[in-house]
Amino acid sequence: MKIIGLAGWSGAGKTTLLTRLIPHLNAQGLRVSVIKHAHHRFDVDTPGKDSWRHREAGAAEVLVASGTRWALMHELRGAPEPSLADLLARLSPVDLVVIEGYKAGPHRRIEVHRAANAKPLLFPADPGIVAIASDVPVEATLPRAHLDDIPAIAVLAREHAMPLAEVRALHDRMGPETWNS
Repeated sequence: MKIIGLAGWSGAGKTTLLTRLIPHLNAQGLRVSVIKHAHHRFDVDTPGKDSWRHREAGAAEVLVASGTRWALMHELRGAPEPSLADLLARLSPVDLVVIEGYKAGPHRRIEVHRAANAKPLLFPADPGIVAIASDVPVEATLPRAHLDDIPAIAVLAREHAMPLAEVRALHDRMGPETWNS
């Protein structure tokens, strides 16, 4: 497995880019998974449904399965948030994992920049950024692609993705406390 991240301000278009990039990578024969970090409370379950009721009753984990998908929900119940390394270990093997969030992690990142946000680039302050995808030309020493040039962004993602073992080794040197932002 290889790992690449997307970083950028809220509203820059990271999720939109991912929804266009994933089918392109799939068409190239790659299996892709995504890990998304949320800085707020979220729920993937519908209040009142059986699985929601099981979690509300105190189940530590609820696994819901059907003929088309399965999902495992794990309640922390006050335990510390797992590190990105812990979450990566739970994924089934794929060719590429794209991480949205975890901007302090040791993995390489492509910055997603949108001029309408009127926010500064994260590069060069973020040493993990190795390329930039933007809707306007930016002056930088890094490789760049236009946000609409999905084939070029796919090339950047594939070229800069890190092997999972390398990400884990960097994690061990950095310490897990840096992985949850």
